Amino acid sequence: MTSTAAPRLDDTPADSRHALLAAWLARHADRYALDLATLVPASSDASFRRYFRIASSNSSGAHGASLIAVDAPPPEKCREFAQIADLLAAAGVHVPRVLEVDFEAGLMLVTDLGAAPYLQALQEAGPGPRSRELMRDALDALIRWQLSSREDVLPPFDEAFLRREMELMPEWYLQRHLGREIDEATRGVLDRTFALLVANARMQPQVFMLRDFMPRNLMIATPNPGVLDFQDAVYGPITYDIASLLRDAFISWDEEFELDCVAWYWERAKKAGLPVNADFGEFYRQLEWMGLQRHIKVLGLFCRINYRDGKAHYMADLPRFLGYASKVAHRYRPLAAFARLIDELQGASVETGYTF
Repeated sequence: MTSTAAPRLDDTPADSRHALLAAWLARHADRYALDLATLVPASSDASFRRYFRIASSNSSGAHGASLIAVDAPPPEKCREFAQIADLLAAAGVHVPRVLEVDFEAGLMLVTDLGAAPYLQALQEAGPGPRSRELMRDALDALIRWQLSSREDVLPPFDEAFLRREMELMPEWYLQRHLGREIDEATRGVLDRTFALLVANARMQPQVFMLRDFMPRNLMIATPNPGVLDFQDAVYGPITYDIASLLRDAFISWDEEFELDCVAWYWERAKKAGLPVNADFGEFYRQLEWMGLQRHIKVLGLFCRINYRDGKAHYMADLPRFLGYASKVAHRYRPLAAFARLIDELQGASVETGYTF
């Protein structure tokens, strides 16, 4: 990995960033046989990062037929991306290789994992053998990543972090989106629920955690999966990434398929020596409560992305996350008050049937 400085531009318009990226790529065109005229958008995400695909006619084939140019304006996390890419590769996880980077300008050139996302393959396959195979590949990669864990390498997903994420819901979903004042009763329900979810997260074994380990960030590749968008990795609860994978913003599974995936992971993780709870029922509860923490965060996050950043298309998935939250809250007696709040927010009265 090398670093070549380019002029730093902060808060520049997208077209200026595009010109900056093009000029930077021109400096590396000969080394990587880049065809600058082929630079086209590859994808975008909820952040301010943008991804472009560019043809590379390197005769040796060392870098493939195309590469990915990343525009990640500061304070987007190029330095963290490069660091965590090395950690993941060392753990045997298939990730892009960083070829060139300018940390100050927020520009990267990385290898291309292709254009076949897991999400599309899973949506087309449904809950059948192909999806089961893909999910097991993903869970195997997750186990390899978790086995490489060690303390004091990645930022801790600590209590302050957990609470900061969950507070997005009252600020952006309840107040900004619904126009609802947070009265004393509502605040009490939120505080008690948040305390339960923090305690659940903190009592779990802590491992390397990707935070956005979901089908949209996985690619069909050789070997499967190619993993993207990992710059926000932290050191946190062992169930978080499984909940992220199975309870996604863009695809939902029936409980039979989900339980099959969780049980498969649990058995493989135990055999590999990961410190998962020996009782599957308790492990599943930990996973569900961990997922609820993420659902609460996402309700607020998607609203913030809409109202602050002008990206409205995420709002269509709010009902999915309300559904996830409702299902979990109605299943566990300590979450009964939060279940009633979710019912109120959904405008529905759901008969509660506790199973735990």
